[in-house]
Amino acid sequence: MQSGKITYVLITPARNEEAYIEKTIQAVAAQTILPRKWIIVSDGSTDRTDDIVKKYLPDHPWIELIRMPEHRDRHFAAKVMCFKAGYEKVKNTEHDIIGSLDADITFEPDYFEFLLRKLADFPELGVVGTPFVEGSAHYDYRFTNIEHVSGACQMFRRECFEDIGGYIPNKGGGIDWIAVTTARMKGWKTRTYTEKTCIHHRIIG
Repeated sequence: MQSGKITYVLITPARNEEAYIEKTIQAVAAQTILPRKWIIVSDGSTDRTDDIVKKYLPDHPWIELIRMPEHRDRHFAAKVMCFKAGYEKVKNTEHDIIGSLDADITFEPDYFEFLLRKLADFPELGVVGTPFVEGSAHYDYRFTNIEHVSGACQMFRRECFEDIGGYIPNKGGGIDWIAVTTARMKGWKTRTYTEKTCIHHRIIG
């Protein structure tokens, strides 16, 4: 399977991301291989997040905005609820790869082409990604297990995603780690490729 023939969809949960989401939209729109569909799920945003996304819809028909109710209990599992709502919109769309992308991430124009090529070349791969740079620091993957894939951008082979049952709600967090660990337990390979990085604009911690 050639990377140029692999189809992928993206799902981005977003909660009050007016400071960053436009950069993410521009980064995705500049990709050498565009997603078949990109669902941005506004989790009851109260800032300009929705308006910023709407500005791009007329010229990018493959982007769709949906909005979750404002009055819900919010915890780490909220991301799963948003992701599931987004997946309902794309599950009947032809795609080989499902990407979970945070709303404050940017990358080079060939970022997804690079990851799609890895998935095309190695059919045993179930989840792939790259390290992310946060501010002026970055993770040193010489001392980290590269079998873990950061939740900032996780690309799942569709068969793997369905095999693990997607993201599992967990109020305590760790849903990204649970997904990757479950994939490995079911026999899939997972890999972070350090040849590329993405930029995480919101400082975590």
